[in-house]
Amino acid sequence: MHFGRQLYDFLLSGSRAYAAWDLEVSTSILRSRKKLLMLLALAAPILMVCLAEAYDSHEMLGGKSAYAPAFYTTTIFAASIAVGLAAGLITGCIGAGGGFIITPALMAVGVKGILAVGTDLFHIFAKAIMGTTVHKKLGNVSVKLAIAFLAGSIMGTVIGGAINKGLYNADPLLSELFISTIYAVLLAFLGFYALFDFLKASRGSKADSGGDAHGGPAGMTGLSVKMQSLALPPMITFDEDLVPGGRRISGWIVAGGGVIVGLLAAIMGVGGGFVTFPMFVYIFGVSSMTTVGTDILQIIFTAGFASIGQYAIYGYVFYTLAIGMLLGSLLGIQVGALTTKVVKGIHIRGFYAISIIAGFVNRAAALPKKLAELEIVNWPPELVNIIQDVGNVVFWIVVAFFGVWVFSKFFLNIGKLRGEA
Repeated sequence: MHFGRQLYDFLLSGSRAYAAWDLEVSTSILRSRKKLLMLLALAAPILMVCLAEAYDSHEMLGGKSAYAPAFYTTTIFAASIAVGLAAGLITGCIGAGGGFIITPALMAVGVKGILAVGTDLFHIFAKAIMGTTVHKKLGNVSVKLAIAFLAGSIMGTVIGGAINKGLYNADPLLSELFISTIYAVLLAFLGFYALFDFLKASRGSKADSGGDAHGGPAGMTGLSVKMQSLALPPMITFDEDLVPGGRRISGWIVAGGGVIVGLLAAIMGVGGGFVTFPMFVYIFGVSSMTTVGTDILQIIFTAGFASIGQYAIYGYVFYTLAIGMLLGSLLGIQVGALTTKVVKGIHIRGFYAISIIAGFVNRAAALPKKLAELEIVNWPPELVNIIQDVGNVVFWIVVAFFGVWVFSKFFLNIGKLRGEA
């Protein structure tokens, strides 16, 4: 139970750091007229096609032989904006967790799992290169750490991409089952731990999952001290400006962490950012300042290599979906972030738990149908279809209710928010 608690704090802290990056990137795009014009230029042809609704009979979206551009409708584009909007609202309002629902949400609207993963990665990559002001963070980047970590993360994306593509080529249903299972397990773990935290907090408990459960502000936990004591050449020196002589860690350990992040990014389509931050701070013992800058480079290169090198060149990225998600998330994350100023923290924690659990229910409810189609279980088609439909309905009801709640709080308090601005 103690290990589970530590793992939850580890993932939550990383998710919050990733949310902070996402908000910074989105704000950077919205404040730049040139970037907004670029985004509108990309979206304009899509909007025109959607308004014309002119298409012939094509392979179903995400079908086995669907290479972009594939079957596309106004409904699908609207759904992609809704998915981005929902993820942005959760990220901005809750400060964590929004990225976890993108791939499940895309799969819930009918996108094949491998296409959802590739498209999500490309959406993260596009947002990163458009919005990240790397030059402001270069002073906090350890080039040696970045090189070692990226060497591992690129290897991890190759392995993760090979797993997803191998399963899909063997049988698309295997790929769907694999991705849904990974998400169901992760979201169940995060969601129910968050729910327990919320219930404790609502009863007046002093438990606070947002604290640093792993050590002091320097991040030197017992584990990070052990990692730095392993003298496996080549050794990398970092944080020289914070600690006399700097700290040292084996490049093999950093590269090994990169492999894990790259593997998760390529399999789940989440960019790996939610794992990188706590890994650097709590396991490697890197200062938060150095971690932030290095993590930015990691997100750009890991997401870029995974989305293009492992998915786009094989036809598993749906670019118009990515643009729709980017448009929705830019609005959602700003509204969500502003709403935090006028809502209670306990309500935010409750919605975080409920939204993550809704994602778990959605992916878990999809598993019986996949197992039945693979003939692993012998359940009636009517039953597995009902289970899947219930999972979809529960998921979208929760997401819609959360969205309505946030927007209502935003518009009811818009005068107060303007005054604070």
